[in-house]
Amino acid sequence: MTMKSALKHPLLGEITLSQSLRAKRITISVKPSGEVRLSYPVYVSTRRAVGFLDSKVEWVMAARHRMAEKRVVQPRFSREETENLRRQAKEVLPARVEALARQFGFRYEKITVRATRSKWGSCSAKNSISLSLYLMTLPQHLIDYVIIHELCHTLHHDHSPRFHELLNRCLQGCEKELRRELRSYSTGVTEK
Repeated sequence: MTMKSALKHPLLGEITLSQSLRAKRITISVKPSGEVRLSYPVYVSTRRAVGFLDSKVEWVMAARHRMAEKRVVQPRFSREETENLRRQAKEVLPARVEALARQFGFRYEKITVRATRSKWGSCSAKNSISLSLYLMTLPQHLIDYVIIHELCHTLHHDHSPRFHELLNRCLQGCEKELRRELRSYSTGVTEK
């Protein structure tokens, strides 16, 4: 059984309260929309739960800020613009993959360019690399980051420490900064 109600918090606005038999502790969740939910067990008073929320106001505001920064609206492309992007991607990306593979000594099976919005790129178990045509909307250094990331998967088909060591070495120690920067862009998929 779950009892839901709403509370107007002086700093955070409307909060959804969720008191449940299944809850084991007090938790706060912030959705991408900025909505805040305060969940707590039935044996915890609303006053105590709200006191916990009050102690976490800064965390909630920081979480809302981070999510607002990530909500990048992917421009809607007309059919003609998408086809232009596709032509550009098919002309530029395979040549760039080849150049970077040669530079770092990687081998891959083949390259495909697709209108994928779920991810920037992928590498199959057979070392075929698939790249999103929407990569063409990124700055060149981030296009290279994605390509090198996928090329590293031709040696390590996971995100193990060995994979990250190799990727970081190829990127001259800048993997974390580049990964962080890429996260500020979106392929247009709604956040999880």
